[in-house]
Amino acid sequence: MPKPKTSDSPSFEDALAQIEAIIERIESGQTGLEQSLTEYERGVALINHCRSKLDGARRQVEDLTRKLQSADEGSSPGQVGESGSERPDSPEAESDDE
Repeated sequence: MPKPKTSDSPSFEDALAQIEAIIERIESGQTGLEQSLTEYERGVALINHCRSKLDGARRQVEDLTRKLQSADEGSSPGQVGESGSERPDSPEAESDDE
């Protein structure tokens, strides 16, 4: 279940939008030196937040993939899956292109 959002923890998409806005402000010269440094620091924190979110998503995908592979290994070859299609490793599912 996703964590509730707090002001310190924006969603991935919100963090990306904030990073883009920071870049735009700094590049356009809308901010002075001190404000640019503060914005840059915030941008670095947001980038680290996004990387953390992406790492978590990557781990979740890897875990789900491992679970799927484990379930597939427990099934017998040629078994019809829940979708009603034959598994790709079944002899009937192989192509005759060899």
